[in-house]
Amino acid sequence: MKYKIQNINNRNFQKFGDLISIKEKHHEEINDNTTNSFFDLANIQIEGEDKRVRLNIFEAKKRIFPLQINMLENHPYSSQIFLPFLKTTFLVLVAPIATKPNLDKIEIFKVSDGDGINFNPKVWHFPLISLDNDKYITVDKKDAKTNIEIYNFDESEIFELNYE
Repeated sequence: MKYKIQNINNRNFQKFGDLISIKEKHHEEINDNTTNSFFDLANIQIEGEDKRVRLNIFEAKKRIFPLQINMLENHPYSSQIFLPFLKTTFLVLVAPIATKPNLDKIEIFKVSDGDGINFNPKVWHFPLISLDNDKYITVDKKDAKTNIEIYNFDESEIFELNYE
């Protein structure tokens, strides 16, 4: 499979979700001008009867390349945020919403400089691809057991992702 890793921006990622960034965003000074607050950076979506949200911390390990891409997952009832604690760079591998992922439509984005992402519900994606050991804040639906669909690739669909 041929692929190109794109630098993420609001425009090229919008069909998959939100780029979470404070670059070029308006802020409000709050708390007696001791804090710049950037509000409403992601459209957090929770669907279904159970609307509870969970805030998590993932301790991600640096991925080793070439990385075998052998599955995709999606979360049918919620969006999912990945926001690094530090200015870590990570990769996002996604495919558009569909009953089964269209592997010919996979896109790969590089997210850096402390920015994060918020996947829309049902967007197919590979698990977190961190380029460093780092902690990430994640936000998604509390009922994680029913909020995941996994598509395991056939042998002929598996490919290796390289990053230098």
